[in-house]
Amino acid sequence: MSPRSPPPARWLCLLAGALACALRPASGWAHELQWEVCDFMRMIEAERKQCLEDAQLEDGIEGCSKMWDNLTCWPATPRGQVVVLACPFNLSPIQDRNVSRSCTEEGWTHLEPGPYPDACGFDDKESGLDEQQLKIFYSSVKIGYTTGYSLSLATLLVAMAILSLFRKLHCTRNYIHMHLFVSFILRAVSVFIKDLILFDDTESDNCSEGSVGCKAAVVLFQYCVMANFFWLLVEGLYLHTLLVVSFFSERKYFWGYILIGWGLPSIFIMAWTIIRIYFEDHGCWDTINSSLLWWILRAPILTSILVNFVLFIRIIRILVQKLRPPDVGKSNSSPYSRLTKSTLLLIPLFGIHYTMFAFFPNNFKDDVKIVFELVVGSFQGFVVAILYCFLNGEVQAELRRKWRRWTLKGILGRGRQYQHPSGSSIGATCSTQVSMLTRGSPSGRRSSSFQAEDSLV
Repeated sequence: MSPRSPPPARWLCLLAGALACALRPASGWAHELQWEVCDFMRMIEAERKQCLEDAQLEDGIEGCSKMWDNLTCWPATPRGQVVVLACPFNLSPIQDRNVSRSCTEEGWTHLEPGPYPDACGFDDKESGLDEQQLKIFYSSVKIGYTTGYSLSLATLLVAMAILSLFRKLHCTRNYIHMHLFVSFILRAVSVFIKDLILFDDTESDNCSEGSVGCKAAVVLFQYCVMANFFWLLVEGLYLHTLLVVSFFSERKYFWGYILIGWGLPSIFIMAWTIIRIYFEDHGCWDTINSSLLWWILRAPILTSILVNFVLFIRIIRILVQKLRPPDVGKSNSSPYSRLTKSTLLLIPLFGIHYTMFAFFPNNFKDDVKIVFELVVGSFQGFVVAILYCFLNGEVQAELRRKWRRWTLKGILGRGRQYQHPSGSSIGATCSTQVSMLTRGSPSGRRSSSFQAEDSLV
């Protein structure tokens, strides 16, 4: 009868690795946990193969043949003798712990003085309890960010449909919003694909060679995450340019923004993929052991977060100057409330909340960091879609205009003579604003786009 083996840790290893991959290019505790488990499994597998190969070469041995009991290789032993071995792979926290078996007429006896957890001083119950608690924690986190990404995906798809179908909403500012929405959509989809592949039974062993599809899913995920951060940077660059630069070509700048948002991440991800193939091609690429590979992914993201934070501070300073008297007497609301409102609106658009843990050490409050960046961060797409589409004054005006037109058509029939004469002038849209800006002053051009962002309820 084989002894009871230690509690299985493969599922926990996989879940910790997947969450480490989703959290950032590398994670402290989860990364170390997975590699400790993988190293232990590799040692066990190497010992098992060696033991079985040696057992096949031994023929005609009287007594008990060589045996593998899932942790220890017991040598061939004549009947009536006792074999004493040390506890395997430093399993025992107490030194000089041994286990023994006797060879009898019936074969090998049970392990003495008891199963490995008891004989080697390994607290199986405490370890199993800790592992169960970690499983519950990671499972709860996975449910949380899956809910967040699902809600964000549904909201972003509706927002994309609205901005795409209504022609009056087509302008450079909304085009940039649409690219940001697409980056959030791709990020959510890549998370679902990665989880579907990594948690599949055929890909459950992260310690062995991963399939091409599994690696491709991780590469796609890393690209979508980085592209999402770069499009948050583009939003900051565009808004800052509107407030600072007097005259600029929006079309020329727009193609530059596309290059920053989609092009730069592809360069870093291609470099990461090539280095990974030649220097660290093991597992499913969902963990990173090399500091070089880690910084290839993390440095661009940290740079985008830092630049966006600087742009955020500069824009707030510009807003403070614009909200000073004599504007105070012309508005019913306090300038401080308007400033607070504008600041809160810019936080999800610029991704300022990422600065809370971006520059902390990797081992700083891992559980809090996981919950904040994974669960809370998964709702960012939902918040951005609500604020910059559904609560946007231009979008609401265009939706009301279309609704009135459809209502009038339903009531009055198809007679064109009954169409509302002022239906096309309801609300200020992007097209009318852009045409007015080209005939207006430079200061009006710089402030109108931000006023459109600030026209939320």
